[in-house]
Amino acid sequence: MWDLTYDVVVIGAGPVGENVADRVAQGGLTAAIVERELVGGECSYWACMPTKALLRSPAALRAARQLPGAREAVTGELDVAAVLRRRDSFASNWKDDGQASWLNSAGIALYRGQGRISSDRVVEVTSTDGTATLLTARHAVVVATGSSALLPDIAGLRESAPWTSREAAAASRVPGRLTVIGGGVVASEMATGFANLGSAVTVLARDGLLPLAEPFVGERVRKSLEEAGVSVHLGAEAASVNRDGNGTVHVTLTDGEQVEADELLVAIGRTPNTQDIGLEKIGLRPGGWLTVDDTLRVVGQDGSLAGDGWLYAAGDVSHRALLTHQGKYQARAVGDVIVARAKGEAVDDRPWGRHVATADERAVPQVIFTDPEVASVGLTAAAAAAAGLRIRVVDYSLAAVAGAALHADSYQGDARMVVDEDRQVIVGCTLVGPGVAELLHAATIAVAGEVRLDRLWHAVPAFPTISEVWLRLLGAHGR
Repeated sequence: MWDLTYDVVVIGAGPVGENVADRVAQGGLTAAIVERELVGGECSYWACMPTKALLRSPAALRAARQLPGAREAVTGELDVAAVLRRRDSFASNWKDDGQASWLNSAGIALYRGQGRISSDRVVEVTSTDGTATLLTARHAVVVATGSSALLPDIAGLRESAPWTSREAAAASRVPGRLTVIGGGVVASEMATGFANLGSAVTVLARDGLLPLAEPFVGERVRKSLEEAGVSVHLGAEAASVNRDGNGTVHVTLTDGEQVEADELLVAIGRTPNTQDIGLEKIGLRPGGWLTVDDTLRVVGQDGSLAGDGWLYAAGDVSHRALLTHQGKYQARAVGDVIVARAKGEAVDDRPWGRHVATADERAVPQVIFTDPEVASVGLTAAAAAAAGLRIRVVDYSLAAVAGAALHADSYQGDARMVVDEDRQVIVGCTLVGPGVAELLHAATIAVAGEVRLDRLWHAVPAFPTISEVWLRLLGAHGR
């Protein structure tokens, strides 16, 4: 058994783990990273990159068809095989040679296999051939193992070989009929994508479509899905699932209705990948989300630091914001604070300080690549009110903005600004409509920077762009 020592050992080589390791290496520490699957993680191969590639070509075609002149130039239909080939290229054909090469160029040691904490600051890596290697960390071990799709306890579901987000993102063919259980981001995006690729899609959304977003978002997306031929069943709940000998999936709902499909996608949430990483060796519960302090050190059930503060968690496993970009943001904070503590430097753990992930609570941006797109940051009106803020909600129709009318004929969309009236700052913003993803960073800066409205008024949007909605929102507020 090999026994090697590094300053920092990271379990999980997805985008979060990679960024932690890179940050500590840039800070002058040595780093090792452990990965049991592909270097690059979920986002690179089964989530962000391949799914957005699947969605982009149909979106571009749809945009062209909404413009006179361009519409007449479009004489063919979507080339599904070409879309899938482009998707494959963005997933690097499910090979991680490039990512592994980058780790080597950054001076980060890669160990392939299952990583498990075996004692304080020690991670045992078991390779596929059974060889074990012990990695000892001088300063910190970081858990960045991500999450997996959650499968609910529905009778017959597991035996019916359902798709999760992984199978949907990597599908080699487009099913004639696809049923989706769930109404969140993955469910809505994949319903959009496969409907555009030619599937007859049925969505079973027990809790509604995009229930965590502003109410008008789900309504816009539902209407668009139905116009695309998707059958949306709000409030529907699956009671049992069966796949027959011919491969057809039969879903029986709690009201007795039956839905048939060629494939079934389950997209109801995520579960942390902490079941088999040795948490029990240091008094933590395997299989659960990890609780962290302001600098992302793992905290036990009694509120004390795990070990003497050497264990950190970043990304999905911390259950703060299950988004790749937020995980990478956490990774930068974790890497920097580990370096600071290792070198005896001051730790900046104030809100918005260098070593904390304050945005996880106040300024999380997210784009949902449905038709229409949804872009949001910060708090919804309901969440802001629940937090005890004295708020004012300002709504404006994007259809009334000149830049939107130029973007597409019959442009439809909405914008909402949630204002903390006591501080006169924006605490949340939601936009829904074609092309709104590229408006989001302006809103993120306003929320994260806590820019007062009287100053924001001087940020003049260029005319004629959709960004002019900022002028309209401020005007509607009375600024």
